[in-house]
Amino acid sequence: MRDDKPLWIPSRASVEESPIFSFMQKCNRDFGLSLSSYGELHAWSVADRAKFWTSVWEFCGVKGERGERVLVDDEIMLDARFFPDATLNFAENLLSEEGTGDAIIFRGEDKAEDRWSWDRLREQVSRLQQAMRAEGIGPGDRVAAMMPNVPETVAFMLAAASIGAIWSSCSPDFGEQGVLDRFGQIEPKLFVTCDAYWYGGKLQPIKEKVAAVAAKLGVPTVVVHYAGDADDVARAVSGARTLDAFIAAHPARPIEFRRLPFSHPLYILFSSGTTGVPKCIVHSAGGTLLQHLKEHRLHCGLGAGEKLFYFTTCGWMMWNWLVSGLAVGATLCLFDGSPFAPDGNVLFDYAQAEKFAVFGTSAKYIDAVRKSGFMPRSSHDLSSLRLMTSTGSPLSPEGFTFVYEGIKEDIQLASISGGTDIVSCFVLGNPMQPVWRGEIQGPGLGLAMDVWDDDGHPVRGEKGELVCTKAFPSMPVMFWNDIDGAKYRAAYFERFDNIWCHGDFAEWTEHDGIIIHGRSDATLNPGGVRIGTAEIYNQVEQMPEVAEALCIGQDWEDDVRVVLFVRLASGVALTDELVKSIKARVRSGASPRHVPAKIIAVADIPRTKSGKIVELAVREIVHGRPVKNKEALANPQALDLFSDLEELRA
Repeated sequence: MRDDKPLWIPSRASVEESPIFSFMQKCNRDFGLSLSSYGELHAWSVADRAKFWTSVWEFCGVKGERGERVLVDDEIMLDARFFPDATLNFAENLLSEEGTGDAIIFRGEDKAEDRWSWDRLREQVSRLQQAMRAEGIGPGDRVAAMMPNVPETVAFMLAAASIGAIWSSCSPDFGEQGVLDRFGQIEPKLFVTCDAYWYGGKLQPIKEKVAAVAAKLGVPTVVVHYAGDADDVARAVSGARTLDAFIAAHPARPIEFRRLPFSHPLYILFSSGTTGVPKCIVHSAGGTLLQHLKEHRLHCGLGAGEKLFYFTTCGWMMWNWLVSGLAVGATLCLFDGSPFAPDGNVLFDYAQAEKFAVFGTSAKYIDAVRKSGFMPRSSHDLSSLRLMTSTGSPLSPEGFTFVYEGIKEDIQLASISGGTDIVSCFVLGNPMQPVWRGEIQGPGLGLAMDVWDDDGHPVRGEKGELVCTKAFPSMPVMFWNDIDGAKYRAAYFERFDNIWCHGDFAEWTEHDGIIIHGRSDATLNPGGVRIGTAEIYNQVEQMPEVAEALCIGQDWEDDVRVVLFVRLASGVALTDELVKSIKARVRSGASPRHVPAKIIAVADIPRTKSGKIVELAVREIVHGRPVKNKEALANPQALDLFSDLEELRA
């Protein structure tokens, strides 16, 4: 497919019918502007953030008292405060509808299905709210959940938010220590878990893990029935109750929403923690709500009654992003389990049956579908699907091509990037502009995102650090247990004074789009030249012989050399000919500087629970340094494959 033409161009009619176009016209009317393009809208949204975020509040119909002031102490990013006089309740805004229409649709592999109406969701939130209050839970208390992506998890979160408690979650596939590394730091007042879960067609019992975690947390535990025996698991934990027992004394009644300050904590999310104990990142109710409303309503064009799907677990920030779709009246389509159980049709069967409007997934999933030879475009009716989003790692140019050739031709593909740090996106899609192969469409509205060189100068057409030069509402409130804010400042503000440095290696394109070249702390520096690992993956992982790859820089003879580890396709051996082919592919597709000095075959590649490969952990192992938190990995045993390799000694 040619790179000199866009993969997708929005029609004039679709642009003018989009919510973002209506929003732009509202801003023109309200403020006497003449904005006519996304670029102009973005420039204004950054130049006058007070008017922009006020307009988002009004356009999206936020429930709450806005107050007079919009942005104060803006000169210093860490001191800036948005809507300091406002009060709102996150759950009140997400429970935006009533009635018998679908609020949540659920599928768990091929083992379970469920549908929750708005009324059913409200009733469950009401009963959980009462039960939590009976436990003495109130504003600022933490509720921690080790749960699958099921409707009950959403209800628990909304109930916690309705009373001002702080929600934190992980998925049930975390190991015991991984759960304790997270929840042990935040000292929850209530622990919520399931009885078992399905993955890969197999029942995964967790009774012993639940008992061990609950005993060490030492707080009341609620066991939700999903795939096992909730009564049996509850009996194994001192003082635990099943969900049914927890809410038995509390019939449904109108929900009471406690309105709290805009900056009141809502979520505690955790960094991946692959090189140490995870950081506990605290996000505000107001900042999360406003940023997600902007992204769902304006960037995704999401409307009431549309079906929103994201393939995620409760341990990834995309779950928090997904559930906010309720605030625009969308129907959440939840899935739990393996996306290839029983086979690669499962998510596209779901999309066809429920008529998804938005299908969110990871770049790794798109690549896996591509490599499987599966062509959903020919096997499924995806006529309702208008937007596909991809995140978790950079989507390769070949991944872009496959979406249009293998999934759907007339679709907006939005590669998006941001993270746990901001519980949202810095760069993402918008329905007003074309999609170019290999490029994220542009920066998010209201975000003064740029790319800077090592000296702190903006650069175009070359790689640099992704930064944000002005405060935005979804900046973390704080890190938990970071009394003087030192960890927070070190995480984002150590590189450039008063500038958020995100840790992504990025580049502006000639179309004002963005390319993410990987994490900047994982960039390679052979001969002092910075190289993004994604540039190597984009070449190597297109080869049918290579199933997956991981690249690091190894300290060698007073320099750094590029080492490429490859997990090969079934039946393939790493011959001298294949090594030559890989190097030739990298040399021609990237540059001679990208060519690995060493190529080593391994049986597995370590990754986090959300599917991200862990370059930093492998780099530590290769250099003989300990990896402090293997519990953060989905397959920690894979790290052992990288220690004491003979090939790395020459």
